[in-house]
Amino acid sequence: MKRYLLDSSFVIDLFNEVADGRQGPAHRWLRARPRAELWISPVTFAEVLEGAEDVEAVRAALARFRWQGIGRAHAERVALAQSRSARRRGENDAWQVAVAEAMEAVVVGHDPAAFARLGPGYADHRD
Repeated sequence: MKRYLLDSSFVIDLFNEVADGRQGPAHRWLRARPRAELWISPVTFAEVLEGAEDVEAVRAALARFRWQGIGRAHAERVALAQSRSARRRGENDAWQVAVAEAMEAVVVGHDPAAFARLGPGYADHRD
């Protein structure tokens, strides 16, 4: 079973589709991968919760996903990647990449500027 780390751009699209009662790109992406392992990180949790109108409902909806914490090994990956790169990522994106690489997962979202350099390690759910 393949692991996917869901970026906030995916989760926000999914929640908006649910709220609007429509089947959009996030739902189509999920239907195409019924056995996928879906994970979120503290970065995704924080970014999605930050924009929530109903914090308790969003917190409950986020609880359905598997949780990948962030630790020292992830911090070292971020520091190394950011210090060696001529094109630094945004801090949250750098953390997402470090988490996904450590857990051998594909980042899913819609942010090609941040994640396209991952190649097959990135899936744009809107494509």
